This record gives sequence, C-alpha cells and structure tokens, in this order.
Amino acid sequence: MIEIHATAQISRFADIEDSVRGTRIVVGAQSVIDSFVKIKPAGGHGDLVVGERVVVNAGCVLYTGNGIRIGNDVAIAANCTFAPVNHAYAERSRRIREQGFLPSKGGIVIEDDVWIGANCVLLDGAVLRQGCVVGAGSIVRGELLAYTVYAGQPLKATGVRQ
Repeated sequence: MIEIHATAQISRFADIEDSVRGTRIVVGAQSVIDSFVKIKPAGGHGDLVVGERVVVNAGCVLYTGNGIRIGNDVAIAANCTFAPVNHAYAERSRRIREQGFLPSKGGIVIEDDVWIGANCVLLDGAVLRQGCVVGAGSIVRGELLAYTVYAGQPLKATGVRQ
C-alpha cells in the first residue's frame, strides 16, 4: 500500500514499487522524492514511513527490508542507499540467494532534523538520533548520538550544533 500526502512532491522519474506482501510506503506532508529515487519493498516485511518536510535527492535507493522510519525535516543527499536487511550466507551447500535473510537488527531509524550527505550507506540497525549530520560517503550500521557529526571514521562526535 502506497500513501502519499496531497502536499508531497514525487518526481515523475521516481520509481516507487508497491508491495505484494503488505508493506506500507508512506510519504508525509511537504516531503519531496526527487528524480531517479528507487523505493523497493524487498527482503522483509517492514514499512517505509517518511515524515514531513523530508527531501530525498536524486539517485537514492531505499529497500524496505526490516523497515525504515524517517522523522521530520530530514535532508538526504544524492545517491544514498538504505538497506535494512542482510542476506543469510552461512550454509555453504546452498547458494546465498536461496538462504533467505538474517533476523532483523531493528531496521533503520532516522529521527528529526538529520542531514545525510551524498553517497552514504545506511544498514540494518542504523539509528540516527535527532540533529546528527552524516558526512558524505559514510557507512552507518549502528547508533549515532544526537547532534553529533559522523564522517565515516570511527564514531566520534566532532561538535555540538548551537
């Protein structure tokens, strides 16, 4: 089921696939989904819920997997990938694509007022607390504290926004 608020703007070049398993895709008021964004229900039964005044820039790919929750006033730069799912691979006697998926690490949670730079990858279990900034090219697989700056190196707060 796809629910898009009347004031949301979805580019005609965005590709939002409807789920065959009942996954919900919700886009909130005044949010923008830019050209060449791909939203794909794959790898789980989680919902994608996009808050209000969120911008998802061109070239981003969001797999619903174990779920993605995006708060309000979030800016997502171009070419980011959100992958809240992990393939199983332990059984050497079976091909990876035949093994299904590992248990959820909680999906992806992005709180309000977060900025995610270009070419970032967010993995299952990523939690971005309010006001944090993720530098371009970062890979996030755990929790980032509120109002910290993360630049893809070992997790380190580099300052507090005023």
